[in-house]
Amino acid sequence: MRQPALDTIAVVETPEHVRFSFELAGPARRIAAYTLDLLVRALLMALFAVAGALGGLAGAEGLSGVGAGLWLALGFAVEWGYFVLLESLMNGQSVGKRAMRLRVVTVDGRPLSFAQIVLRNLLRATDVLPVFYALGVLVMAQDRVFRRLGDMVAGTLVISEQSKKLEEPLVITPAPTPRELYELPQRPELAPKELEAIERFLRRLNLYSGARELELAEMVAPLLARRMGLRYSHPVRFLALLYHRATRRGTRANS
Repeated sequence: MRQPALDTIAVVETPEHVRFSFELAGPARRIAAYTLDLLVRALLMALFAVAGALGGLAGAEGLSGVGAGLWLALGFAVEWGYFVLLESLMNGQSVGKRAMRLRVVTVDGRPLSFAQIVLRNLLRATDVLPVFYALGVLVMAQDRVFRRLGDMVAGTLVISEQSKKLEEPLVITPAPTPRELYELPQRPELAPKELEAIERFLRRLNLYSGARELELAEMVAPLLARRMGLRYSHPVRFLALLYHRATRRGTRANS
């Protein structure tokens, strides 16, 4: 299997001393994703313009006066709020990033906080200088992990996700109970590689003896429980429930 170039790989180590590697998104793919997002925002502005015209905002005086002010405010809201809203709702992705299989994560590979999302997008005003992200592209080209200024300040990375998918969804048996799910966070703080490792473990449960299954689960479950401030009674069930909550899917784990 072809290995990616070394300079496109970032290796991070969690506070629990677990090492993960991520394939970085270079300037070309990020520009392509941004171009797709630009088209989406242009479409939104066009729809708002049509709605404004139908509502009388662009009447006899055109976009002058109050109409022009509203239009400028709307443009700012779309330009800045688009990324903040989508990266919050889509776990570090926008329409363009999802199409290009990119995702924004923290420098240690974990999901973004809302403050990081806001900060990295506020700095777009600097990255865009002097025209069409010239400064941002220049900074990315010079940085070892392809960060623009917003990423440097917010402590984030843009990574490339693998396109291959495992053959079938996992199904938890028995199904999670409302009480079990209630005790878990809505968005478990799991890095993409951590989630992948849990999935691989759960898919291979039928290959392990009961003792080996517990031994492997106990290598990971206490670290995640301590990080999230949770308690559990069975490590395999705990990992299965975390996976279910994080993916909105299930797992075929015999818990």
